[in-house]
Amino acid sequence: MTHQEISPPGREPSTHRHPPLVSIVGKSGAGKTTLLEKLVRMFRKRGYRVGTIKHTVHGFDMDHEGKDSRRHKSAGAMTVVISSPRRLGVIRDVAQEEPLDVLAQTYFSDMDLILAEGYKKANKPKIEVFRRQAHKEPLCKTDPNLIAMVSDVSLDTHVPCFGLEDIERIADLVEETFLHG
Repeated sequence: MTHQEISPPGREPSTHRHPPLVSIVGKSGAGKTTLLEKLVRMFRKRGYRVGTIKHTVHGFDMDHEGKDSRRHKSAGAMTVVISSPRRLGVIRDVAQEEPLDVLAQTYFSDMDLILAEGYKKANKPKIEVFRRQAHKEPLCKTDPNLIAMVSDVSLDTHVPCFGLEDIERIADLVEETFLHG
């Protein structure tokens, strides 16, 4: 399947398939969402366009009971698009989970950076959030795609290790590694 890259008015298509993607990984309760929120705010403050992808192995609903889009879906529509002047939402049945690269290429070609939450098994750059109270050992300590650890304890790793509040330094690492050059 091929996808045509469409750019917003006044913006040239990117010269690569999709912007750099970094996954924030860790066990439940480690602080992945909190770190991702802080990084999004930091990159937006620095002037970058940031998109996010949240991975879940559980089902989800974007809409609430009684809303028209839920009613469309309940009636049997396989794809429902919610469109407004400022937002677009898509609910679509899929036969299998879409690969991360397909999601990135299809929905994020106009972004400077994609931050994903989850995808710990994906062959993508990862930042692991490790908190001693959430689990005993890091998940990705030997993963060759691991680029940094964020933790509440000192860790002996082959990658830089940051504290939970070192948002600026974490953003610096991502910016220097993936956005400059």
